Amino acid sequence: MAEHAMERPLRPGDRAPNVVLDAINHGGKVALEDFRGQSAVLVGLYRGLQCPFCRRHIAATAELASSLHEKGIDSLTVVNTPIERARLYFRYHPLPGVIAASDPDSIAHRAFGLPNAQYTEDEDQWPYKISIPTVMAMRVEMPGELPGPMNPFDASTYLNRRDGYEMTPEDDRTDERAGGQLVGEFLLDRDGIVRWSFTEVEGDGSSMFAIPKADELMSAASQLPH
Repeated sequence: MAEHAMERPLRPGDRAPNVVLDAINHGGKVALEDFRGQSAVLVGLYRGLQCPFCRRHIAATAELASSLHEKGIDSLTVVNTPIERARLYFRYHPLPGVIAASDPDSIAHRAFGLPNAQYTEDEDQWPYKISIPTVMAMRVEMPGELPGPMNPFDASTYLNRRDGYEMTPEDDRTDERAGGQLVGEFLLDRDGIVRWSFTEVEGDGSSMFAIPKADELMSAASQLPH
């Protein structure tokens, strides 16, 4: 359970709430309280494994896990994918040095103030509502992976096909429930205080599907007290 829910994403200086989730890559539960007083932790909150942008975001963050660990920082990745589906995926796509947790009800996302944007026919109220025409007007650019700029829906379909990711009925249900869930990363110190963050809420939508710059994260990590 979360201590409280925020009406905006947590910012540097905010105290993170406790959340308790099912652990994916080991049995039992994982709680943010487990880290307090023990180690700093990078918390990544993602839509789910059906989202190819999230899979790339997770992989990029996992590449930094060993460097973060050298600085005394653990890595926790949270996905909206149900536990058994997530365990199957990570069995074939392991995340060395990363703790993974399943959050199908978006408990952690709400507690950290990340809204689940609702798609509408013609109403925009960022970050809570976004119209289909607005989404279709967005352009995702991923040189080397996409043939050119594409709207997010077409880009997602293209990348899933490129990855050989076969959507299951469970993935479809996750996408229906959390397809508009905005994602974020939060670097917490040993006391559970946010020291750095990146969220899709920033920039009125311009940060959607983006991955934070590794050097910015590592710079923030270097400034944490030991």
